[in-house]
Amino acid sequence: MHTFSAPAKLNLFLHVIGRRQDGYHLLQTVFRLIDYCDQLSFRLRSDGVIKLHNPIAGVPEEKDLCVRAAKLLKQKMNVEQGVDIFLQKQIPIGGGLGGGSSDAATTLLALNRLWKINLDKEQLLELGLQLGADVPIFIFGQNAFAEGIGEKLTALQLPPAWYLILVPTVHVSTAEIFASKELTRNTLPIKIPPFSVWQGRNDLESVTCRAYPEIARYLEWLKRLEDTTIVSMSGSGACVFAEFPTESKAQAALEQVPENMKAFLAKGLDSHPIYNFRS
Repeated sequence: MHTFSAPAKLNLFLHVIGRRQDGYHLLQTVFRLIDYCDQLSFRLRSDGVIKLHNPIAGVPEEKDLCVRAAKLLKQKMNVEQGVDIFLQKQIPIGGGLGGGSSDAATTLLALNRLWKINLDKEQLLELGLQLGADVPIFIFGQNAFAEGIGEKLTALQLPPAWYLILVPTVHVSTAEIFASKELTRNTLPIKIPPFSVWQGRNDLESVTCRAYPEIARYLEWLKRLEDTTIVSMSGSGACVFAEFPTESKAQAALEQVPENMKAFLAKGLDSHPIYNFRS
């Protein structure tokens, strides 16, 4: 059995700068990887079968992103082997933290090694994009400034930071938020470099907060905290977060969270854990 971590991400800002003819939105965002992870374990099998042993409730196995990633890699590379996949979920589903995309990326990265295919990162990025717009950042494996639909990635060095993340008890439909007539799609593009992460905002936030008042309430609570460098929503929600320059300040904020709010702390990562792993 081989076990790997699949980290979550935060969008430190997210600007919608336009829309393509195919309906996809053109974005500019900064992705930050964090040390809050799902765990994926893989056991190779010789019969060619791909089997997910603990599927997510309500998600048919054939639609699970781990299964789709494994099948895509197997089909594209004519792999004869199969794999048993064991997924331990920790990242909230539908929270804007990229859990499903990260699981798919980790599956591609792990099986690329375990099946001894040895595709390079560019080839894996191309496969990842077929599974979803957020999959490439996890294959890229570094904090990044992203453009296009999120697939044009430029590595960023970000300072150490800790995050207090709140998890509202709602599930946000990303498609619903992007389809909203209230969503502005004309934020002026910024150039890299230079720009400041701390001057950005999440263009989806106002639409999401109107549709889900609980998210607005959680954000307002975070904005009352001291010592924050960023307070924002990640992706299309539901999770919201505050960034702190030190662990002690983040811990002090965590201790203030009301009992009826689900919360956790996470540390910003510089790279995907799989790139530091030697099997």
